[in-house]
Amino acid sequence: MQTQLAPEYSATPEGQEAEAILRKCVHCGFCTATCPTYQILGDELDGPRGRIYLIKQVLEGQKPTRATQQHLDRCLTCRNCESTCPSGVQYGHLVDIGRKIVDEQVERPLGERAQRWALKEGMNSPLFAPALQLGRAVRGLLPEALAEKVLPAQETGAWPVREHARKVLLLAGCVQPAMMPRINYATARVLDAVGVQTVIADKAGCCGAVKFHLNDQDGGKAQMRANIDAWWPLVESGAVEAIVMNASGCGVTVKEYGHLLRLDPQYADKAARISALTRDLSELLPQMLPELGEKLRGRVQAPSAPVAYHPPCTLQHGQKLRGSVETHLRALGFDVRVARTESHLCCGSAGTYSVLQPEISHQLRDRKIAALDEPFAPEKPAAILSANMGCIVHLQNGTDVPVRHWIEVLDEALIGV
Repeated sequence: MQTQLAPEYSATPEGQEAEAILRKCVHCGFCTATCPTYQILGDELDGPRGRIYLIKQVLEGQKPTRATQQHLDRCLTCRNCESTCPSGVQYGHLVDIGRKIVDEQVERPLGERAQRWALKEGMNSPLFAPALQLGRAVRGLLPEALAEKVLPAQETGAWPVREHARKVLLLAGCVQPAMMPRINYATARVLDAVGVQTVIADKAGCCGAVKFHLNDQDGGKAQMRANIDAWWPLVESGAVEAIVMNASGCGVTVKEYGHLLRLDPQYADKAARISALTRDLSELLPQMLPELGEKLRGRVQAPSAPVAYHPPCTLQHGQKLRGSVETHLRALGFDVRVARTESHLCCGSAGTYSVLQPEISHQLRDRKIAALDEPFAPEKPAAILSANMGCIVHLQNGTDVPVRHWIEVLDEALIGV
């Protein structure tokens, strides 16, 4: 795609990055076929190719409008288009740049500004946990978009106390410890079972994705630097062999610290090292498989409890990790089935998207649940498994089938071993 950037952008790092991405696009339209919002809305400007043209126009000097902003807002940033694109267009990076530039020129209505501020500040606040407890008490009085995020409190069980020579860092997350704490506890117990100790750095917090994708990019980068500072002593000393993510949304963000902080002279090298050490929890499955297989031999009764698996977009498109979870769970004896159609499509969660764009989000959720149920018809799966807390919470509000992280199922199977 030919470009002619306006002078105010042509000499900036953001403009140069955007131009390099734009020049790779051959406007073939393959991305349109796999874009969830285009499939629902049928508007070229609500697909990747249309949004690319909108961003190109702004970078070439055309003034963005409220409509431009809304078309970019309706993008899930699922990055399915990146998996489809034959030219390797890094659409996710481009849309981040486009949203930032458009938001600088188009003022949002007061209600939108207040909602987005409450999300980016509230989800990262120490008051989130007590607010969640209060929300559980008054759930029936909350607006639907918020009420559906308030799930019952969970029992966690005990954190393992054994010391192991092998250690990994785990990012606890900003909302996961309060909303779905069992995922972290299950992760620590399963790793403990194969001789790996889970370490959490107390001063590490949100990965930075919430603020960054709500166009507080400076605030998001500040959180990224804070995490690097919290992890660095353990990384530099070689005390940990990896930084493990059990939320694929966090994982894809931390794996991009090296890119996002590449222009920061104080953090560029550290960020690159952090990204290189980061692993999704599923990436540890191959090395865990022999020992887990021995421990679980004869304990997994797959035919009586077939489960569905939903691979999050942040795992299959963002991190380019496909097939590992279901393949290795099957090797351990679990009957895991994926949707026969549309397994690549987003469930509609997409971070804060389900709160900001509930109508589109709910359509995608219901479509996803129907696709996950289909291989089990006329029955239902015993559970739906996923690898990201946001997807789990979102899907649970559309079905009576329990929706869980796959590590929880492994953890339960290991109880008593």
